[in-house]
Amino acid sequence: MKMTTGEQIERCTWSVNDPLMRHYHDTEWGIPIRDSQLLWEMLMLEGFQAGLAWIIVLRKREAFRKAFAGFDPARVAIFDEQDVLRLMADSGIIRAKAKIEATIRGAQIYCEMESRGESFSDFCWSFTDGEPIQGDGKTWVTNSPLSTKISKELKRRGFKFVGPTIVYAWMQAVGIVNDHAADCYRRKQLIQKLG
Repeated sequence: MKMTTGEQIERCTWSVNDPLMRHYHDTEWGIPIRDSQLLWEMLMLEGFQAGLAWIIVLRKREAFRKAFAGFDPARVAIFDEQDVLRLMADSGIIRAKAKIEATIRGAQIYCEMESRGESFSDFCWSFTDGEPIQGDGKTWVTNSPLSTKISKELKRRGFKFVGPTIVYAWMQAVGIVNDHAADCYRRKQLIQKLG
């Protein structure tokens, strides 16, 4: 993992053994997302990841986008039983009926929020007053009191597959928390960019 200048690049250890994971780490993971639709898409993908490795979701990501109408909540919200059957037959995605149905319901909830004038992005970032949380870079955790609080609120609204561990992984992915390792080059870049 050398830069063209010959300098060693330090990355989070979970990303170093697979080119797709490295690319995801270097270009997406931990960057604060403010786009409502992308925040929702990532939450739904984290739900599909439950019980599996994230690399499986990454490898199927484009197939997921195709199957779920580009993760356009307005389009997904009107999926019906025929769409569920179509998705269950799609070998390009993770074919878990409960997760498929949870994504459709998640789209409906998203649309209900938007129709009331509640931005999904504003909702997501309201838990941190709009600012990313800086992890210490040394401790790896799988949930937190904040992920538990967000999980409870998502569940109260009707979302499924949003337990505290899934929510924490989502928080890391969308930059609500910066959990890059202390010696990871991306951690320093994100802190400088946000500082």
